[in-house]
Amino acid sequence: MAYTILVADDEQEIRELLRLYLEKDGYQVKEAADGREAVALLEKEEIDMALLDIMMPELDGYRVLKKIREHSNIPVMILSAKDQDTDKILGLDLGADDYLTKPFNPMEAMARINSNIRRFYSLGAKSQGIKELKVKDLRLDTESCLVYRGEKAIDLTSVEYKMLRLFMENPGKVYTKQQVYENVWGEEYAIADNNIMVCISRLRAKLSEDHGLYIKTIRGLGYRMEK
Repeated sequence: MAYTILVADDEQEIRELLRLYLEKDGYQVKEAADGREAVALLEKEEIDMALLDIMMPELDGYRVLKKIREHSNIPVMILSAKDQDTDKILGLDLGADDYLTKPFNPMEAMARINSNIRRFYSLGAKSQGIKELKVKDLRLDTESCLVYRGEKAIDLTSVEYKMLRLFMENPGKVYTKQQVYENVWGEEYAIADNNIMVCISRLRAKLSEDHGLYIKTIRGLGYRMEK
């Protein structure tokens, strides 16, 4: 299957560079030079992953990301010259799965894209043979990648979904930050505490008003889902 990647960036050179590498790896590519064009493509095309520049005309990348998350949990990677932790945290907090700072090595970009696609589409529930996970009143349908609390569906990003599934597969098990990062992001652990903390916080908020009801912080060790 050829996955379709949306490259939304107002710099033509970056779009052309990414297209070259993506098509070489067998991906189909859609291009947008501004935020409105990106949203229009997302509405009419079957997009499997989006690469969004932040500083785009018409609509910036953050606003495009918010529109994506209103109806889809496809992997989204932010491409930005902004390299401050606050910018990265904002992107992750809005639902991005990854954040790559410009200028970037195109080989690193491809490694991250392939990793996001593999985690979301290939290493997900369908390849595991498990159809449903249950913990307390949470139910995770691994075939549709949907999560329910009771009868209410909960909208999660792909990173949030993968993190929740990790915890639900082994309730009661304590995962270190390194284990969480390497299982969810699929990369060697670096100093990524902010990424993990932001995602845990978002996930807790979506699961319950009582942030400690499902996922507990084990001081000095990591995180655990309560049985």
